[in-house]
Amino acid sequence: MKNPWTKKNPFMSMWLSGANAVAGSARARMTAEARRQAKIVEIEAARQVVGFWTDVLSAPKPAPAKRRKRR
Repeated sequence: MKNPWTKKNPFMSMWLSGANAVAGSARARMTAEARRQAKIVEIEAARQVVGFWTDVLSAPKPAPAKRRKRR
């Protein structure tokens, strides 16, 4: 006589397949959102770096201090 505990359960198999499909879909959505957010952060950081250096390099140099005339 075969052991009933080692027999495959078709309902459990279907349930696990469905759960795996849902988990895979959720994982794909989370990964896509994380990549979108990382890309936004990367673009913003690059914009800030470029803005900083263009301000630094294009800023007018301060005028030299005026000397008082000696009498």
